[in-house]
Amino acid sequence: MHVYFPLVRSRTAMLVAAVLALSACAVGPDYQAPKPSTPGSFNSMQSGSASRPQATAVNASWWKSFNDPQLDSLIERAIAGNLSLQQAVLRIAGARQQLSQARGAWAPSVNGNARFNRQQLGIKGELESEGVYDRVDQIDTDTDLKPVLDSLSKPVGLYQGSFDASWELDMWGKVRRQVEMAGAQQQQSIESRNDALVSLEAEVARAYLQLRGAQAITATLQTQIAVAQQTLELTQSQQRNGLAPQTNVENARAQYNLLRSQLPQYEAQTHQAMNGLAVLTGRVPGALDGELAASKAFPSLPQVVPVGIPATLARRRPDVREAEASLHAATANIGVSVAELFPSVSLTGQFGMRNSDAGYLDNWSSHFYSYGPSVSIPIFQGGRLVSSVKVARAQQASAALGYRQTVLTALQDVENTLVSYRSDQQQVVGLDETVKAQQSAFNLASDSYRQGISSFIEALDAQRQLAQAQQQAEQARVQTGLDLVALYKALGGGWENYQNVSLPEYSVFGPAETPQ
Repeated sequence: MHVYFPLVRSRTAMLVAAVLALSACAVGPDYQAPKPSTPGSFNSMQSGSASRPQATAVNASWWKSFNDPQLDSLIERAIAGNLSLQQAVLRIAGARQQLSQARGAWAPSVNGNARFNRQQLGIKGELESEGVYDRVDQIDTDTDLKPVLDSLSKPVGLYQGSFDASWELDMWGKVRRQVEMAGAQQQQSIESRNDALVSLEAEVARAYLQLRGAQAITATLQTQIAVAQQTLELTQSQQRNGLAPQTNVENARAQYNLLRSQLPQYEAQTHQAMNGLAVLTGRVPGALDGELAASKAFPSLPQVVPVGIPATLARRRPDVREAEASLHAATANIGVSVAELFPSVSLTGQFGMRNSDAGYLDNWSSHFYSYGPSVSIPIFQGGRLVSSVKVARAQQASAALGYRQTVLTALQDVENTLVSYRSDQQQVVGLDETVKAQQSAFNLASDSYRQGISSFIEALDAQRQLAQAQQQAEQARVQTGLDLVALYKALGGGWENYQNVSLPEYSVFGPAETPQ
């Protein structure tokens, strides 16, 4: 006796230790963060003109480099009120609950049951078929046993209350890999939201620059129209005094009307930009007209644009981080599918009270219980489990290629926007010089025309070329600003300071959309 119990204890301890050791293992490959191969610097880092890219850390609040408080306010309001961004936040909340569900598999599951069954077991037929009633007649006794047997064959009402518990031991790390996969999927949702945030900031900045650009071009057109009107009035005066032919009047009127005809398209761009900004901030179109209708100068571009180095791009761009999280989830899924090939061990138990009389359910003699381990071994599944492993490995390889492609696309986006930004800056410089030259040429032609030295056609042509150069310069300036926004978006900054976007209480369901 003194030897037996310690032996049992040691064997039990060894069994428990073995189970714990197995449960500490996890089949399938362990995830290794990829290390993308990137160049030491961006290929298109040559200085363009006034605004120079530099390999310094990217500013998380890049839009503040435009030094426009109204733009800053619009972006803050868009982050707080944009409905698409709130949808992305809700997807994070859903992914977080999926992670909680996966973690719940580590704990035992306990269920309570209560039931009542009315049963007819058919005992009388069994007794008759075995000849029990006939043998009872042959027994010499003072008591008639048939009523006793008949009472046993009557329908019985059975009351039962019980608790069921089961716990599957994570011997091969299946649950651990499921939790790992759910955590990576949650990170995917977070990075998807960050990507939506970066896109939202860029869209607000684009719409705002387009608004101010359209207003600036409208102001330039209005100045040109005023000059054309003065030219038309001068020509009409000269024609009335016999100093100019009617042809000059018609040419001047054509130039005046041509400039006026260009106004509606820029006025339409102004209203469309204001509507777009209103929707981006979660409000109805037209809600910001009173705030944005007054013309303001086009924001000045920063002197220095920090772009960082390619090696940091993979950690900064949300789409690259999302692709990495997808690769992590696919790697963990291999372990989940491999674990399906191994036996599963569960501990199950049941305890309850059962009696045909509900008043006896609190009597300890009515209790019942069962407990013990169970083992499930996959023997033949028609190749389904092996195919699942192969599918998981193929998905992981595809995710790895997807990650590499996302990194390459990110590098391409930055390089392309650097090229566009530099070339458009050079175009602005050239067009500004052209405007200065055309302004001088127009002034000289106008003076010469008034003095009768040059023809009206020369003055009118100089006016037309000046108008074209001024519009092209303004459009190039707007395009340069849009290129800078595209560059900031390609660099992936703008999400770091906004990791806790809160949802308004009304955002999930509107007042008239509450689910039934």
